[in-house]
Amino acid sequence: MFSISFPSIDPVLIQVGPLAIRWYALAYIAGLLGAWWYILRLLRSESLWLKLPFQGKAQASTDQIGDLFVWAALGVILGGRFGYVLFYGLIYETDYFVAAPWRIFFAWEGGMSFHGGAIGVVLAIIFFARRRNLDIVALGDLVAAGAPIGLFFGRLANFINGELWGKPSDVAWAMVFPHAPTIEGLGNVPRHPSQLYEAVLEGLVLFIVLHILVHRFNAFRRPGLTIAAFWAGYGFFRIAVEVFFRDSDQLVFGGVLTMGSLLSVFMFVFAGFFFWYSLFRKGPALLTQ
Repeated sequence: MFSISFPSIDPVLIQVGPLAIRWYALAYIAGLLGAWWYILRLLRSESLWLKLPFQGKAQASTDQIGDLFVWAALGVILGGRFGYVLFYGLIYETDYFVAAPWRIFFAWEGGMSFHGGAIGVVLAIIFFARRRNLDIVALGDLVAAGAPIGLFFGRLANFINGELWGKPSDVAWAMVFPHAPTIEGLGNVPRHPSQLYEAVLEGLVLFIVLHILVHRFNAFRRPGLTIAAFWAGYGFFRIAVEVFFRDSDQLVFGGVLTMGSLLSVFMFVFAGFFFWYSLFRKGPALLTQ
């Protein structure tokens, strides 16, 4: 069976003694910096803020966004790690964490959850906006517009690490992942590079969709609409890849859904609320201090 050779990339870029710089960590840094840079560009795009309800004033200053991203970085790291332990580790790796509970803090050993990181960022936005007297929903719109950049780099890091591989496949671009489980009688078979599918869909495609909504359809004028589009788009793409392409033994409901799919279903609940909020909510912002 034809397959493309999996690129042999060391997950550790540089190591000096006990200090190791990993591609995964660099991906998080690149994602945060990329989102920060893009949001600053949005703030400087005067055409986005000319009409009501902005009257020429952007939703936040560049300094405020810089401070927010310190909070967001902590939210991503702490939320991502504890989300992984809660949603996956304590269910599928119980013995590992029960035997040594302090491993909960060993994020460098692997194990981060997007859904946990998302919760961490949402909490960071809420706390920061309340402290600075900013509109929480409008600030969330800005972060949502840049979030796909972080997702793109995160999925590339998953690919470099050779983790979260796809289902066995005979497509021309299938790859043999070194750490994937073998199949009896066939060995280590080619699989979908599902990490790259998610990088394209959750990263590039979702970014383009949100960019068009913001610049062509003035989504920021309806606070909550960009948040809703992000959650709906992410939930749809994540579930589609999980169901059709990604391999996983982290199953729920008798193998009907993966844990990632189940958690992503809740994204549609959040999306529905914010679609309603952006289209029908009257008066002052619901979540403003």
